[in-house]
Amino acid sequence: MDDNKLLQKLSQNLLEILDDDEYYDIKIEVGNDPYVKVFRAHMVILNYRSTYLRRILSSSKKNDDETLVQIRLPNILPEIFQIILRYIYGGKISLEDYDTLDIVKILIAASELNLHELITYLQSFLIKNKVNWMGQNFNLVYQTSFENDSFSVLQKYCTDLVSKDPDKIFKSLDLSSVPENLLISLIQNDNLQMSEIQVWKNVLKWGLAQNPELSSNPSNYSKDDFNTLKNTLQQCIPFIRFYNFTSKEFSDNVLPYKEVLPEELFMDLLKTFLDPDRKPPLSDRQNRKEGKKTEVKEEIVVKKSPVKAYNASMLNARFIEDVNVPDGTILSPQTKFLKIWKMSNNGSITWPESTALHFAGGERMFNNDLIKSSLATSRSNSFSDEEELHCPRCTFYILPNRTSCEMCGTNITRREHENRSDEKPKIHIGPVEVGKDVGIAVDLQAPSKPGKYVSYWRLTDSEGNQFGHKIWCDITVEDD
Repeated sequence: MDDNKLLQKLSQNLLEILDDDEYYDIKIEVGNDPYVKVFRAHMVILNYRSTYLRRILSSSKKNDDETLVQIRLPNILPEIFQIILRYIYGGKISLEDYDTLDIVKILIAASELNLHELITYLQSFLIKNKVNWMGQNFNLVYQTSFENDSFSVLQKYCTDLVSKDPDKIFKSLDLSSVPENLLISLIQNDNLQMSEIQVWKNVLKWGLAQNPELSSNPSNYSKDDFNTLKNTLQQCIPFIRFYNFTSKEFSDNVLPYKEVLPEELFMDLLKTFLDPDRKPPLSDRQNRKEGKKTEVKEEIVVKKSPVKAYNASMLNARFIEDVNVPDGTILSPQTKFLKIWKMSNNGSITWPESTALHFAGGERMFNNDLIKSSLATSRSNSFSDEEELHCPRCTFYILPNRTSCEMCGTNITRREHENRSDEKPKIHIGPVEVGKDVGIAVDLQAPSKPGKYVSYWRLTDSEGNQFGHKIWCDITVEDD
């Protein structure tokens, strides 16, 4: 008997365990009212097959009266979870049995459950077998791929497709729902086969789609209208190669929006287009489609050592685990607690000194007197006696007078910054080198009313550019 047959038998036996009415020790409530279904499963299998479920199960214990542990997955459809649950047990999935939209839903659910092997397989299957469907539903595929950092294969597929046929893709996109970082990823691509004036027109369309109250005719704009559009486009402007415009294109399409451009840039553009002999900066002569420099006659170029400039797109952060307060933690009303996430710099540059954690939405589990920040990294430093912290590596409790973990030896840094009376707190994090892990902590307070609450947070740089995985605190408030 060969290895494949042995594995097939093992898969069959594990699926029989799933279907058996005996020995299960957990119930999983999936979906939202009115469409909710309860599944029975086994903690030991879920624990080792899904890191996400492991986080939830680590905080769940069987009650003294032997009642079953029960967890909730409200963001997944029951019929989709049933497919994934059989994959978790049997280690196989037959995608030919499902339509393409269901496969996309399975992919999204697999990402929530941190099923990395399945995520890779599903992306590959879609690209190899569902090209026509993805072309017809590009807006959905594009939005889905860039809303989740786990879908890097789909992201590359979408970016390559846009580069090859940008006109068709831009027409199929719902610009009102395209996030800024997605647009920037398109327009900064040197291989984008689109004239620069068309890039600018599409960026303007996107800006207007973000502000539907603005007229399409800039001659009707007030100063506030221009400021609104300027703030919307400020991160996109550096990627528009204005010096490649013709004089007519500049006159017809840029002059009416001169208030949107930085004053120094506009004045330099104006001088360049008024004086044909004036040379634009070398860095702005890149022809996007051909990928070549425009010809410059009688010019001596002095070579300089290359300097790696800061680029927000090079920043990234990967969520590793909840150090404490795992998803679904039950707290009493108005309980104050310290939430710690462990993350890693998986980008290509060190996080800048200005790196900060911002409240990004959901439940405001803070107030202006309470909110403050803490940072736990591998750098050594002292910290306040009043603080209470757990090691970001092994979660062992750190005594107030210690600067390292007694369990694993990790050095601990703790900083506190009193928050201003902003509506959305900004907590300073600072630089973290590429490949290094960091514990990010914030003091929070449970809401006063019973219910399920989720607070979302994002890392940002000094310009407000968000990067890395979105992180959250998910708690349930119950009366004592």
